[in-house]
Amino acid sequence: MRGRRALIAALVLLFGVVSVRAGSERAAGKFSPEGLAKVSDYIRNEIATGKIPGAILLLQQHGKPVYCENFGVRDVATGLSMSADTIFRLYSMSKPITSVVAMMLVEEGKLSLDDPVAKYIPAFAGMKVGVETKAEDGKVALALEAQNRPVTIKDLLRHTAGLPYGYYGGDLVNKLYADAGLFDNKDSTNAELVAKITTLPLAEQPGTIWDYGLSTDVLGRIIEVISGKSLLQFAKERLLDPLGMTETAFYVADPAKWSRIAEPMPQDRTISPMTQVRDPRKPLRWESGGGGLVGTIGDYARFSQMLLNGGTYEGRRYLKPETIALMASDHVGPETKIARDQNYYPGANSGFGLGFAVRTSAPADTSWPTGEYRWDGVGGTFFFIDPEDDLFGIFMVQTPSQRGRIQLALKTLIYQAMGR
Repeated sequence: MRGRRALIAALVLLFGVVSVRAGSERAAGKFSPEGLAKVSDYIRNEIATGKIPGAILLLQQHGKPVYCENFGVRDVATGLSMSADTIFRLYSMSKPITSVVAMMLVEEGKLSLDDPVAKYIPAFAGMKVGVETKAEDGKVALALEAQNRPVTIKDLLRHTAGLPYGYYGGDLVNKLYADAGLFDNKDSTNAELVAKITTLPLAEQPGTIWDYGLSTDVLGRIIEVISGKSLLQFAKERLLDPLGMTETAFYVADPAKWSRIAEPMPQDRTISPMTQVRDPRKPLRWESGGGGLVGTIGDYARFSQMLLNGGTYEGRRYLKPETIALMASDHVGPETKIARDQNYYPGANSGFGLGFAVRTSAPADTSWPTGEYRWDGVGGTFFFIDPEDDLFGIFMVQTPSQRGRIQLALKTLIYQAMGR
């Protein structure tokens, strides 16, 4: 009898512990009002201290907004309030959109991840790899070597193609890309841009180093070659218009919408020493799949919900669930032996998939979910998809100088508001 009582007591204790753990796991997926208030306070303080003019934050869970707030103004010069129809420069948040369009072609059998880029852009076959050599007198020179294997479509999607953006202060290949002035002529087409790229060496052997750069722009050109249409025409036909992303384009063509464009603080317009925030009012021939799109938070919310849904939105399928899963898997993990460049923007706790950073472990002292995938733009915008919590978040702001600091602080507050 005493043994039965002990057993019952042990079972009660065991199931009590299990139920408490299950309850805490369920609670981790829900936002607290107090936690969200801290999120709001943080953004308001950024505006009050003159760091940003305004911003929009959307958190959508189980298909419905759980937090959506507009803060401050679009532009301190006009004083117009931030609103849902405000248009933002997306910069590198263009990359996930271009990557999804490319994967639609993969699903249709018109493109393969293993295809050599040279199949669509023959000049890629002749590109050499730049390797620095040091002479006895200490002088560094650039030697050119043959590719060990061809650059593939997968290399473009995961940034292992050896195509940097180019910056001064880096190695000799980066200097060559910077000297080439690839971004100087905004009136060039994708075909003309890629033709310039193919006259330069690759920075690394294909498939050996994650090196962030022009890969997605080349991918955009391949979409044009396959479809016979401009990148925007094809993206609108197959993705943007069906999703209802009617405000997403490479520039704002209608002057009546120009007052809706968000601007950074007047002193915060520098992207790099050589580059300023671009004017999206000016017409462009260059449709940069890697960084040229502008759009609204509502448009990007439709795109994000489609991804979170496993490729469907409002009854229409854009990609298969297994394709989304493949894109959101780490393709540069330790087993690949792919090295990481000195900047490696995904960070120590993340790998990189086919168009997104992918969280592979939680940062220290957090219980952030693995499997989250995300990206951001140099203008300050960022988004993340969190399948574990059936959640996505989008932050829209224009602040080149403050973006990294704000993104980390906001993500921390958001997950704290969920009990993570």
